[in-house]
Parts: sequence; C-alpha cells; structure tokens
Amino acid sequence: MEFSFNVNLLFPERFSILDKSLVSGRASPNRPDLQSHVATVIDELGRASAKAQKLTTPVTTAAKLQSQNHQLYLMKDGESNGGCGTIVGFLKVGFKKLFLLDRQGLHIEDEPLCVLDFFIVENLQRKGYGLELFNFMLQDKNLEPVLMAYDRPSPKLLSFLAKHYSLTQSVPQVNHFVVFDGFFLNKPGSARCPLTDQGMYGFFGPIENDSPKKARRRDQTLFHNGERSCPSGAEEPSVAVCPSPQSPAVGILPQRGILPYQDAPSVSPNVWPWGTQEPESELSSHRTIQGKTHQFPQ
Repeated sequence: MEFSFNVNLLFPERFSILDKSLVSGRASPNRPDLQSHVATVIDELGRASAKAQKLTTPVTTAAKLQSQNHQLYLMKDGESNGGCGTIVGFLKVGFKKLFLLDRQGLHIEDEPLCVLDFFIVENLQRKGYGLELFNFMLQDKNLEPVLMAYDRPSPKLLSFLAKHYSLTQSVPQVNHFVVFDGFFLNKPGSARCPLTDQGMYGFFGPIENDSPKKARRRDQTLFHNGERSCPSGAEEPSVAVCPSPQSPAVGILPQRGILPYQDAPSVSPNVWPWGTQEPESELSSHRTIQGKTHQFPQ
C-alpha cells in the first residue's frame, strides 16, 4: 500500500510496534505531522482489512488504538515506491478477559493474548509476508500460537493457522473467539453448571453475557406473586424462599424446577423477609410464575 508521504520517515524499521501513543521506534513524538500521517496509515489499513473481511465497520482505526491497550505490529517494504517505502500489512493483538469452555464443558476464566485483526495487502498475499509478520509478533511476545485466542477469524486466517502452525482442532465457543485444544493444557476449570453455561438457558430465560456469579444469583431467585424477591439491582441470596401460611413453601433445585420443601418452618403471616405485608385471601399451591416455563436444552 503506497502513500503520498515518505513511509520510511514514519517507520524506520522493517517491523514497527505501535500503541496508543502512535509513535514508532526513532520517530519523533514532537512532530504532529508525523502522527497525522501514522493515523492515516492505520485508518487506511483498517478500512482495507474490513473490506476484505466484508465488515461494515473497521475493527482497526487510529482512534480505537489510542483508546485501547492494544498493540499494532506493522510491516513495511522500505525499498519500494521509489525509496519512499510501502506498507505490507499489519497485525493487531491485545489481552482480553474471556470466559471459555473446554471440551468437557468446564469453565475457564483467562486473559489470553488475542489476535484482533490481521491483514496483508492483497497484491502481496501468498508471498510469505504474513508468516514473517506473525512470527515476528510471536518472537516479540515469546508465545506459542496455540496459547492465543482469535477474535472472529476469517476462513483465510484459519487456513493460515492450520498450514503453518498445525492448529486445526478448535474448541467451540459462543463468544466468537476461537481457541484450540492445546490452549487448555494445565489450566484448571470450574465445575460445569448448565444454569450458567454461556449460551444456555437459565431458569427464567436465556442467560445474558455477564459473569457466572451474577447469572447464578439471577437463576436461583424465587418469585412470589409474580414479583422478584428483591428489588432490581439488589444483592440477592443464593436461594430466596417466600413462605405463605396458606401455601407450601417452595424453592428451586438445580435442573429440577420448583419442588415443595419438606417440613417448611412456620412464619408469622404478618412478617415477611421483604417487609410487613398482608397475605392474600387465597393462594394456589400450583401457581405458575408469570406464565413462564423453563425448557432445558436437549
């Protein structure tokens, strides 16, 4: 990719590592014109990458790089374009906190280095530049590619990883990241819980993309007369029980739905965990909860 300015003034080395400062190597940070040109290079590369991946919005822009703790590895050919240099491609990486599932369905909470965007100028592809750039990043990070996560990888990137690093056995996830079998070696996982698995169903509907702790609190909350046991946003106990003098106390058992507790303690009709209330005149022991039912995945 060629530009009207001298690329070699912006990026003195064949490989440059940019962060939020948009300054590379020996380039002077006191030159605002240089930073403006660097931003132009990043924006043009980001647009070209988005077009190649058929994305509506670029994943990589100068503004995003300045606001995030990511790194952009940029590769140039300093001898082309009449000695002014051209840009070959870029690779953007960054650390992300992820909740992943291994092949046994165990939760793994980790913060791996992730490949967020990877692009080689189209007329320079299949000439070894992508492998050279990727290997430079691996050497700089002292990391094996199997220990990384890949954000929405394109078919070309998956083919690249399979060809050069023998990464073929991916472990399905629901958060659009791809990891491979070796990623989970020597990483302890938490016990599997169908109520909080990402993408599965909680007791009252689909689980949102929040922490398992929040999902567990939400799923183990019991309703009384169609209302939540605690106000919205309040810290909820692991199991809330709403006893009634005219109906059996009930609770939630994981994966079993609502079953009556045996020997439920008696409670004063005017004293409730949520304040003083008058009991209804009649309560059905088989009341449905707001008409909602739960279906576990088959």
